[in-house]
Amino acid sequence: MARTPLLPVAEALSRITAAMQPVAPETVALPDAPGRILAAPVLSRRTQPPFAMSAMDGYAVRAADLARTPTDLKLIGEAPAGDAFAGIVGPGEAVRIFTGGPVPQGADTIVIQENTERAGDGVTILKGASPGTYIRPEGLDFREGDSLLPAGKRLGARDIALAAAMNVPWLSVRRRPRIALLATGDELVRPGEPIGPQQIVTSNNLGLAGIITRAGGEAIDLGIAPDNREALAAMAAGARGADMLITLGGASVGDHDLVQSVLGEQGLVVDFWRIAMRPGKPLIFGHVGETPMIGLPGNPVSALVCGLIFVQPAIAALLDDRARLNARARARLGCDLPRNDERQDYLRASLALANDDHPLAGEYIATPFERQDSSMLSSLARADCLVIRPPHAAPAKTGDRVDILQLSDI
Repeated sequence: MARTPLLPVAEALSRITAAMQPVAPETVALPDAPGRILAAPVLSRRTQPPFAMSAMDGYAVRAADLARTPTDLKLIGEAPAGDAFAGIVGPGEAVRIFTGGPVPQGADTIVIQENTERAGDGVTILKGASPGTYIRPEGLDFREGDSLLPAGKRLGARDIALAAAMNVPWLSVRRRPRIALLATGDELVRPGEPIGPQQIVTSNNLGLAGIITRAGGEAIDLGIAPDNREALAAMAAGARGADMLITLGGASVGDHDLVQSVLGEQGLVVDFWRIAMRPGKPLIFGHVGETPMIGLPGNPVSALVCGLIFVQPAIAALLDDRARLNARARARLGCDLPRNDERQDYLRASLALANDDHPLAGEYIATPFERQDSSMLSSLARADCLVIRPPHAAPAKTGDRVDILQLSDI
């Protein structure tokens, strides 16, 4: 019987993200908006500046009076920020003005105070200025009705400041997707609990919860399901109402890998399983009813790498986060690598900037670790990046350019 070919990583990712429907919007106040994804464009509710204002401390004058300098002008008032001079600046007159102060009628330029000398109710202008100097015209930044923040944008501090300046106190954002996590296996116990002679401490659920939170989702830990059908079915039912279910472990074909079998009884329709990647081949994707489901492998490194490659983009699709992609970078290889097989490799590696004495000075060097066992979580924790080796890649030499994924998100 012919072996079913493994699904390429790119196709698996495309099928997962295409199946995600953006979650509904909610309204939040500006202080609660950093890191959220806009569900609708933000339109300005005011013009900024709302009037022509001074960009410097100095004197508002008529440029026509400065044809020759020095020249003496009569001081007729002040225009501080938050107040205005009510009169009109006429020939031979000046108004003391401060940064942010409205430019009075009749004036068309600002002479900075360093270029003046004050004497009683008069001021001597020592250096001329052309019309418009140090004047911020009305609407220089934006105007009422301008669309300045697009839907799909992840909001940072600069965006929050802009929304505030636009006089927008509330924003429509995508609600945080609720991602249910269900670990499986009799061998698992939580950190700090009593450990039996054949048991291990679970780490995948906590690691995936970190990826989910960092991506903008809300992790719902359903606990650890033992290896029996009734318990697994009962605990999986806790995912009802979630936007996605992620199972951890039980994704292979062994006698105790019950995920596909048990969830199949609850309506699981499998889109695919088994991907041409390392680590992480035994990955399931499908739907339990209307709920998307990703079944991750149980090995710690496999689970976290698959979380970065597949779960994070899936959450981005749920959020309609148009910029949240697994952006690749390029680096130089720090060691030789042999020919690759049919699976796409993600090799844990260090990443360092070559010093001035190095032949590749100024470039980043990615050096894969010697051991890449998918159970070795410590090596993932100290890795700076993943070196990507495409299927059937030819042998690579030290100094060759390679694609990398930086690990700042996990």
